[in-house]
Amino acid sequence: MRPSLLDPMFASIRSLPGVGPKVCRLLAKILNIDPAEGEPCLVDFLHFLPHSVIDRRNRPGITCAAAGTIATLELIIDRHQPPPGKRNVPYRVFAHDDTGDITLVFFHAQHNWLQSQLPEGKKVIVSGRVERFNGHASMVHPDHIAMLADSESLPLVEPVYPSTAGLSPKTVAKAMTQALRRMPVIAEWQDKALLQREQFPGYREALSTIHMPDSPAAIAASCPARRRLAYDEFLAGQLALALVRLRTKRLSGRPLPLLGTYLESLRQNLPFRLTQGQEQVFAEISQDLAVPQRMSRLLQGDVGAGKTVVALLAMAQVAESGGQSALMAPTEVLARQHHATIVSLAEKAGLKAALLTGRERGRERIRILDSLSKGETNIIIGTHALIQEGVDYHNLAFVIIDEQHRFGVHQRLQLTAKGNTPDMLVMTATPIPRTLVLTAFGDMDISKLTQKPAGRKPVKTATLSSSRMADLMQHIKHALVRGEKLYWICPLVEESENTDLTAATERFEMLGQQFGNLVGLVHGKMPAAQKDAAIADFKEGRTRLLVATTVVEVGVDVTDASIIIIEHAERFGLAQLHQLRGRVGRGDKPSSCTLLYKEPLSGTARARLQVMRETEDGFRIAEEDLHLRGEGDLLGTRQSGIPGFRLADMEAHRELLEIARQDARLILEQDSDLKSPRGEALRLLLYIFRRDGAIRLLRAG
Repeated sequence: MRPSLLDPMFASIRSLPGVGPKVCRLLAKILNIDPAEGEPCLVDFLHFLPHSVIDRRNRPGITCAAAGTIATLELIIDRHQPPPGKRNVPYRVFAHDDTGDITLVFFHAQHNWLQSQLPEGKKVIVSGRVERFNGHASMVHPDHIAMLADSESLPLVEPVYPSTAGLSPKTVAKAMTQALRRMPVIAEWQDKALLQREQFPGYREALSTIHMPDSPAAIAASCPARRRLAYDEFLAGQLALALVRLRTKRLSGRPLPLLGTYLESLRQNLPFRLTQGQEQVFAEISQDLAVPQRMSRLLQGDVGAGKTVVALLAMAQVAESGGQSALMAPTEVLARQHHATIVSLAEKAGLKAALLTGRERGRERIRILDSLSKGETNIIIGTHALIQEGVDYHNLAFVIIDEQHRFGVHQRLQLTAKGNTPDMLVMTATPIPRTLVLTAFGDMDISKLTQKPAGRKPVKTATLSSSRMADLMQHIKHALVRGEKLYWICPLVEESENTDLTAATERFEMLGQQFGNLVGLVHGKMPAAQKDAAIADFKEGRTRLLVATTVVEVGVDVTDASIIIIEHAERFGLAQLHQLRGRVGRGDKPSSCTLLYKEPLSGTARARLQVMRETEDGFRIAEEDLHLRGEGDLLGTRQSGIPGFRLADMEAHRELLEIARQDARLILEQDSDLKSPRGEALRLLLYIFRRDGAIRLLRAG
């Protein structure tokens, strides 16, 4: 139960004066809260930070006020000039100070209100944007008007929040002032030594400083108040993950020791030698499997680093103790690719591997399920079909989830629930920056494969403007004559009136006119059988130029494809460009990637393409992607359950994340049940940052 002390923080924003149903809906929109989740609470609103400020401390006088700047002016009102009955003519008020004259302009004004706010002959303070027309100063709709005696009510430094149509800044400011007043006094949850070293204010004081700033510096990412709130957010996340890690380790698994029977045979039949990196990572996984505690490990490996073989070695070790392994992939294409890699090697070692997707039906499906439930199948590879009702395992001891960010928490729970606390390995071919690994996978042990298998050739990457399409066609013609295989990647399936992106179907027709039956087409809207046939034609060489959408991003393995052209490369993210480039360079042929772009390029797009030209290191590319895009959508935040941050800025505050991780581990070493005075305060932190529910959910890994 949430402590009653926090009830004011979790009251609806409807409880604030001036926030009715309409304003509540608009605030929910800018707070990015789905109406289905209920009304926003005060804590959601208080964690909604301004992005900038308006500095009204500038009092230059009329003549010295620069056009386009915000100025606060002390004026004497000379006269009012109401419009002569015409609707489009504004109401004007003429005023002066010691340096010159100015006109205050109002559209659709209420005459009586303006007469009372700006009485003739009186001194007033106005603040707003100064404009100049033919040398004469004007101010349209001043932001603030006050009598000189009431000038203290004028906000000198005014926070500016993201907004939406129909929501006035004054409404937000008034509601925020009320929300701050309702905050309860909360016990300090941070370590005293840290507070002193970093000069952090208290949580309540930090929020007040940012929502009621006294200078533009008060809301900067580097100011102590903002850093304090960022650290709170990081610590809540790291503490939740550390609690999950602790609880997971306490779940008794079963020892699956390295006996060597299947493994020796498997190693003898491998057509290549494992890299040093693969040996190291397998040793880490093997050690985890051998102990009674449940394994929870993330295996990161760049495109083509050889993760599947490492997974197969681990599955062989599990089979030696009579356990079954399940490998779940997000797409049928990827599941079939894994099966193709694994099945022949497994059979040579005496292991039975099967494939289960939505396509296996009737007698074939019954046979697969029967073999699985009897324990005759050692390894099952598939899609979501693995977690459906009616799929029963004899002894599921090891679960491997590929491309984890494509699966929701509940799907992972469903698969692990098919066994009795099975060991879990999560694999991803999307290299993830260290900061995001700590954020999203802090409850897991981490293994990283950086080496590529021997024999892999580097991929030469070039950028080319679409204005040089004729040169590219000549290059393709020569490549086809040499017998090369090429991918041509397009962002869309069909042409759309709303976009200038070249469609895959349109490009297929254009290339087909030039190169005839050598051109194939594959995209996500095709039926599965048609898609398989198109990829098979390309593999077998019946077609040698495959026009495709990003459906080939993962799971398509054509080792002799040596050229890839990515059209409208400026529209793709770095991670996706890197994944697509990984479709070539998988064999022993020299390979190339052409990034075809349309001018003019934005600064970010230019930087992205430059990074692709400079490096093939997926981990460096991921760091650059984080730098260029921010953490928001690097892994598809909404799909992955990876938290976006409201208070922390990953670029500005990344060193705080490392400190928070160490702090969380230390806290739980000393007080695993959070029963000490600081532990009780930290429970409040978890509630405030809504991590109480995450602790239960994250049991899925």
